[in-house]
Amino acid sequence: MDFSLTKEQEMLKKVAAQFAEAELEPAAEEMDREHVFPVENFKKMVKVGFTGIGVPREYGGVGGGALEKVIAVSEFGKKCMTSASILSIHLIAPQNINKYGTPEQKEKFLPRLTSGGELGAFALTEPNAGSDAGAVKTTAILDKETNEYVLNGTKCFITGGARAGILVVFALTDPKKGLKGMSALIVEKGTPGFTGGKIESKMGIAGSETAELIFEDCRIPASNLLGKEGQGFKIAMQALDGARIGVGAQAIGIAEGALDLAIKYSKERIQFGKPIGTLQGIQWYIADMATRTMAARSLVERAAALEDAGKPYSKESAMCKLFAAENARFVTNLALQIHGGYGYMKDYPLERMYRDAKITEIYEGTSEIHKVVIARAVMG
Repeated sequence: MDFSLTKEQEMLKKVAAQFAEAELEPAAEEMDREHVFPVENFKKMVKVGFTGIGVPREYGGVGGGALEKVIAVSEFGKKCMTSASILSIHLIAPQNINKYGTPEQKEKFLPRLTSGGELGAFALTEPNAGSDAGAVKTTAILDKETNEYVLNGTKCFITGGARAGILVVFALTDPKKGLKGMSALIVEKGTPGFTGGKIESKMGIAGSETAELIFEDCRIPASNLLGKEGQGFKIAMQALDGARIGVGAQAIGIAEGALDLAIKYSKERIQFGKPIGTLQGIQWYIADMATRTMAARSLVERAAALEDAGKPYSKESAMCKLFAAENARFVTNLALQIHGGYGYMKDYPLERMYRDAKITEIYEGTSEIHKVVIARAVMG
C-alpha cells in the first residue's frame, strides 16, 4: 500500500502548516482565555480556500476529499484545536449539501459556504437526543398551502450554530414514523422564528461557539428539503461517519503538536546536570506517544481513503475516531507530565491542549458509542 501523498496533497500540508503557525498559533491562547470566536482567522481560512475542501471548484470549492480534510485539520490541530474544530465541523454542511443537494440548492448555498465567508453548522443534537439520535423531537410539518415546513423545537451543543449562516437541521417531518419520518432541512440565519439561545461555557475549544438553537414556527421553504422526506436519519448517520474522520484528524493533530512540544522540552530541560530526555523513563514516554500517534494517523487516513474511494467506512470511521481520541488524551497527558509544574501553568500551551483534547472523546459520538458501532460491525 502506498502511503505517500500526491504533490498537491504535499502542497496542501505545507500551506496548512505555515498557515497554522503564522495565523492560528499566535491567537490560540487569547481565544481560550477570552472565549472569542476567531472571526478574522476564519476570514483568512476562507481566503486561502480551506473552507472549500471537498467541494467542486464550480461551486467555489477547491476540490479534494476526506484525505485533504484530514491533512488540513490535523495541521491546524497541532497549533490550535479551536480552529481545527471550527474548520472540521464547518465542512460538514457544504460537503453534505454537495452530496445530497439538488442543482438549485448547490448553486444557491455552496458558494456562500466555500468562498463566500459564511460559516456552516450541523444541527442534530437535542437536550434528550445525544447518543440516542432517534430521540429527536424537533418537528418540521409541511404547510401545503404555503409549501413551507413549519419548524419547531430546540437543538443544543451545536458548534457555530448561533453564528452560522447556513445550517443543516434535522427534524421529524412525519412524527408518527419516528426515525423513518426524520428529514434534513437547509436553514438560513435570520429566518423568522429562528433564534440563538445559550452560548455554552466549555472546558476546552473555547473559541468555537457551542450554542442552543430555538425554532418557533420557523417557516422553511419546501425547496430547502435536503434529499427526500424520511431520509434524514440516513443522511445524519452518513454525515457523522465523515465527521468522525474529521474529529480523528483533530485528535492526531493535537497529539502530534503535544508530542513535538514534549520532545523539544525534554531536550532543553536540564535536571541532575543533563537533559531529561536522556532519562530512560522519559524516552519510554516519548516512544509510546510517537508509536500510538503514528497508529492513530494510519487509522484516520485509512478511513479517509475508504471514503474517498466510495467504499463502506462506517466501522473504520468509528475505529479511527475512538483510537485517535483516546490517544489525544493519552499523549497530551504525558506531554504535560514531562513538562512537570511548567506544563500545569497557563504560560505553556500544554494546559490548554490537555483540556482541548478531551472533547474528541465526546462529540460526534462518544467513545462508548463507537465501541458499540465497532462491536456490531465485527460481530455481525
